Amino acid sequence: MATFREYWSSLDRTQREQDVAAMTGEDVVAAINAEELRPRDFLALLSPAAEPYLEAMAQRARDLTTRYFGYAVNVFTPLYISDVCTNHCRYCGFNANNKQKRTHLSVDEAVDEAMAIARQGFEDILILTGEAPKLSSPQYIAEVVRRIKPHFASIGIEVYSLTEDEYRLMVQSGVNAMTMFQETYNPELYAWLHPAGPKSNYAFRLEAPERAARAGMRSLGLGALLGLEKLEHDGFATGLHAWWLQRHYPGVDIGVSIPRICSHVGSFDIPHELNDRRFVQYVTALRLFLPRATITCSSRESADMRNHLVAICVNRVSAGVSTAVGGRVHQTETPPQFDITDSRDMQTMEHDLQNQGFQVVLKDWEDPTTTTVRKGA
Repeated sequence: MATFREYWSSLDRTQREQDVAAMTGEDVVAAINAEELRPRDFLALLSPAAEPYLEAMAQRARDLTTRYFGYAVNVFTPLYISDVCTNHCRYCGFNANNKQKRTHLSVDEAVDEAMAIARQGFEDILILTGEAPKLSSPQYIAEVVRRIKPHFASIGIEVYSLTEDEYRLMVQSGVNAMTMFQETYNPELYAWLHPAGPKSNYAFRLEAPERAARAGMRSLGLGALLGLEKLEHDGFATGLHAWWLQRHYPGVDIGVSIPRICSHVGSFDIPHELNDRRFVQYVTALRLFLPRATITCSSRESADMRNHLVAICVNRVSAGVSTAVGGRVHQTETPPQFDITDSRDMQTMEHDLQNQGFQVVLKDWEDPTTTTVRKGA
């Protein structure tokens, strides 16, 4: 298939549901013991038949994580630079229908916030905006990146879907990673969840990682917003998307994020809420299917849950998180995009990870064409 969208659309949902219902314990055990899993094995690990085997899945996930990542855990922090948004996503606190105060940082203000983050010792930063391309334009984001690049080893973006030329501009400006949450891989549900705004274009969003890869992006992050659709559909699609990208763009690092819906301004009833046990089943299944992929767990999850998952298969976490715009230097009154449940700062996170026997990695890559300015310089 030429694109993942074409590949995904060629798969039959009804057949997948029948396959899930027909999975047996033998299918699950075979998947746990396989050295390289096929998509059907991954589906077996997501099925109800796998629930009695969660401990065996966790042990296998732990072994694979240690094999490929050792005891290293990367720590990063996000920086929200604008919450002005033209989308009407039913589940999001930035929804244009929510009439709370909005904040858009100037380039200088965004740089001030980034410098405050740098002084805390972070080397890996993720820049986020709402979707208002006329205000938070690609040129605006690129200028922020150019200004802060000398102070960080790695700069990622989690912004709206860009064209290939716009991703190329990001790369040239100093971005080395992008994250794109498809939210849901169900096109009909996607259309209902995104009734207005540029994000309503399902295909353009789904193909964004491929455009970024062609533009030279070093690292791609994927994810579905867990709870919008059944796990055997969105969870399966997320893993399959990463698996497909690994095969079509072997020189690009592919990672997966695992966000569950959190509370936020406005109201939204979660149609397929994941309990903790089902959530852990999903994350361990991802590790077995994608042994070399980075798995990121955000502060949406509690400290206890993140500690538990790091001990099994997660190897990238955030710290010192605010999901509101600014707040480190320029105090604002804007509400957060969603409520976090783990508020640990970097020092506390480092302490807790070390107590678990892990090495905290603040920098796992640095652009060889630049010289990073040391903190405090």
